[in-house]
Amino acid sequence: MTVRRRSAAVVLRLAIVMSVLAGVVLTALGPATVTGLLPYFTIQSNLAVGLVAGYAVWQAGRGRPDPPAAVTGAVTLYITITAVVYHLVLANPASPFAMPQPDRALGEAFGNQFLHTVVPLLAGADWALLCRHGRLRLRHALWWLAFPLGYLAFALVRGLVVHRYPYPFLDAGELGYPGVGVVSACLAVAFWLLGLLFVGTDRTLTRLRPAPVPMLTEPDSGVAGRRDPVAPA
Repeated sequence: MTVRRRSAAVVLRLAIVMSVLAGVVLTALGPATVTGLLPYFTIQSNLAVGLVAGYAVWQAGRGRPDPPAAVTGAVTLYITITAVVYHLVLANPASPFAMPQPDRALGEAFGNQFLHTVVPLLAGADWALLCRHGRLRLRHALWWLAFPLGYLAFALVRGLVVHRYPYPFLDAGELGYPGVGVVSACLAVAFWLLGLLFVGTDRTLTRLRPAPVPMLTEPDSGVAGRRDPVAPA
């Protein structure tokens, strides 16, 4: 990575960290507390992106390489899932799982947009434009499902204890476990296909990236083993 490219990456990743912090703090100014927000996939995916971006900045300050491509790809996928599910499912009046959108105070409204729109856009730009590509494999799309499936188990077990579910499509009290299972299976397939799209985009970006210009070397003199004369002492 060139100095200019590394500087741009540091600036963008600092913007990601600050946007995550702003989103969480401003959202917590509303009825929900910080601890009350933690069970949501939105918050967990934003924190994951913020931590990876912050770690990348710290690595850059030490002259170390970026986090592994599988990690940056994973958190970018998760924050993309957050944006897609929010805008197409939860905040979409035509969706059967649309959540009522409350009248938010200005700060809370900004926080909501940071978490669901600004951070996903910044993270997507960072991954597409500044991360190294060509290291993802098809198997990564399957591995990346571990966190969403783990979150599903967490949400259902937590729901048994507190009798509340973070999202309507996970509400076993309303849908029943068979209904939640069908919705979750459909979402898992959609997330897997989205992961495959990330892998395909990664390969496309690798092909589009210009090949490095080879270093020029002096022409071979044709004399094997020739050495420069040693100057007399």
